[in-house]
Amino acid sequence: MSSFAASRLCLRSLPKVRLRTQQHLAQKRAFITPPNPRGSPGGRDRPQGVIAPKTRLAVGVVFIGAMIYSMATDEPAKLDAPSIAEQDNLAKRENGVTENSPMRLRMEEFIKEQQKEIVKELEAIDGSKFQIDTWSRPNGGGGISSVLQDGNVFEKAGVNISIVYGTLPRPAIEKMRVNHKAIDPNVDSLDFFAAGLSMVLHPVNPMAPTVHLNYRYFETENADGTSSAWWFGGGTDLTPSYLFDEDAIHFHKSIKEACDKHDKSYYPRFKKWCDKYFYNKHRNESRGIGGIFFDDLDEHEKDQEQTFAFAQSCLKAFLPSYIPIIQKRKDMPYTEQEKQWQQIRRGRYVEFNLVHDRGTAFGLNTPSARVESILMSLPLTASWRYMYEPDKGSREQRLVDVLREPREWV
Repeated sequence: MSSFAASRLCLRSLPKVRLRTQQHLAQKRAFITPPNPRGSPGGRDRPQGVIAPKTRLAVGVVFIGAMIYSMATDEPAKLDAPSIAEQDNLAKRENGVTENSPMRLRMEEFIKEQQKEIVKELEAIDGSKFQIDTWSRPNGGGGISSVLQDGNVFEKAGVNISIVYGTLPRPAIEKMRVNHKAIDPNVDSLDFFAAGLSMVLHPVNPMAPTVHLNYRYFETENADGTSSAWWFGGGTDLTPSYLFDEDAIHFHKSIKEACDKHDKSYYPRFKKWCDKYFYNKHRNESRGIGGIFFDDLDEHEKDQEQTFAFAQSCLKAFLPSYIPIIQKRKDMPYTEQEKQWQQIRRGRYVEFNLVHDRGTAFGLNTPSARVESILMSLPLTASWRYMYEPDKGSREQRLVDVLREPREWV
C-alpha cells in the first residue's frame, strides 16, 4: 500500500478509533478502583489498584484487535484507491514534470506553455488584454480559458486549455474500439484522460481571416494509472471572408513544413482529411480553405514519442503561419457591404460548429462540461440572410467557388 493510500486509510478510520477509545476508557474505569481519601469510611480496608488484571489484559487485546480491524477494513465506508487525477497531482507536487513523466502530464505542461506564448503575441497585436479564467472539475482536471472580446483587431478571440479526467460508459467504449482494439471490450466503464488546446480567432476586419486550431491527447486508463490506449488528434484551418491567394499559400506552406519534418506523407493526407471534415454538407461547401486535420494517431502509426513530437511541431507552427497574415490585413479599408458578407460567412461557421463538429458534441455531452468554454469558438456576431446569393463574378462568388471545389495551395 502506498503512503498516500495509507494516509487516507488512517484518516477515514479516526472517527471509529476515537469512539472505540472512549468505550475502552469506560471499560478501564470498571476494572480500576480509585483510591479513597484517607479518613473516609473504608478508606484503609478497600483494596486499591487493578482488579482482575487478566481480564483487563484480555479486554485490551480485544480493543487493539478491533482498532486494527477498523483501520484495515472498508467498514463503515468503502475506502477507494487514489484516483488517476490524485496520483497525477501528487506526482507533479513531488517531482514536477520530466521527460519520464506520463505522457498526459507532459502534454498538459506543453499546451499550457503554448497558451501563454500565443496569448502574449495576440495581446501585443490587439493592444488589449485577454480575460483569464481558471476553472476546475469536481473529479479532477479543469482548464484555463483565455478570451478577448471587442478588441481592436479581434472581435472575439479564445485560446483555451481543457484537462479532463472522466469515465466512459459502455456505449462510448464500443464506439472507440472501432479504431482502438487495445481497449478492453468486456468492461462496463473505463477511466479516461483528455487534454487539449483549442483556439479560434475572429478578426474585426473582413479582409482578415478567421483561424481555428486544436491539438489534443486522449488516453484510457488502467487502475494503476498506466494507459491502456492512447492517441493524438488535431489540426488547424483558415476561414477567410475574402480570399487572398498569397495568404492561403503562406498558411499551407507553413503547415506543410511542420508536417514534412516528421513524415512527407502527412501533409497531403491530412490536408485531404481537413477538406473532408470541415465541410458543411447541408450547404455543399467547405467551411474555409482548409489546413490539416488528423485524429486517432496511435501506436499503429508511429510510437508515442514520435507522435508527440509531431503534434508539438504543428502547434508551434501556428504563430509563423498566421501572424504575418493578420498583420497584413488587420488595417485594410472595407465597406459596410463587405462587413455584411463577413457576417454571412460567420453564420456558416456557426452552422458547422453546432451541426457537424464532433469536438463540440463531445464537449457538451461530457459530465460537468463548461459550456462557456466549449462555445467560445462561436463569433460574437453573425448573420443569416434569407435566400442570399453573391453577385456572379464578384469577389464573394469567387470565395464560394473555391469552397465548393477545394484547391491544392502548395
